[in-house]
Amino acid sequence: MISAPYLGMPLEINDLDHENLDYFAFCAKHDFRLQRCAACKLLRYPPTSACPWCTEPESEWISVEGRGTVHSYTEVHHAIQPAFKQYTPYLVLLVELDTQSGKPTREEGLRVVGNLTRPDGVLAPKSEVERVGIGSRVRMVFTDVAPGLALPQWIIDESAPSGTPWRYRG
Repeated sequence: MISAPYLGMPLEINDLDHENLDYFAFCAKHDFRLQRCAACKLLRYPPTSACPWCTEPESEWISVEGRGTVHSYTEVHHAIQPAFKQYTPYLVLLVELDTQSGKPTREEGLRVVGNLTRPDGVLAPKSEVERVGIGSRVRMVFTDVAPGLALPQWIIDESAPSGTPWRYRG
């Protein structure tokens, strides 16, 4: 079992959750890997015991480049967890990876969730939050939480060509 606090919030992965234990073991090494189906060869996230498209139970873990485009996001202004309050507003991003983009269909791309952070893994300041929206280019970094546990997170990819991202102006 993996158990550790992250910004005052308990994180726990039970010993019976083999797929997530394997996933986070790779993340702890700062190695982003996803399952690839043995039958249809599609990658999947989150880790599961069978392919969501063809139901094949066999898979292998392969390294995947952590770069992509923000598909959607949530901007949090009222943190529920007390330790997150100092970071508001902060972003939770849904990023469509460049790897396998648009497959198996345009609507079902390979998308990974994570917070927008600084390169050191601390939640991004408001000035960076305001720069990110749908269409922003991001790349993955890892936030080390405890020995054996790191969270995949996102930073603005300054090396990528940038357009004007779409942001909700409420």
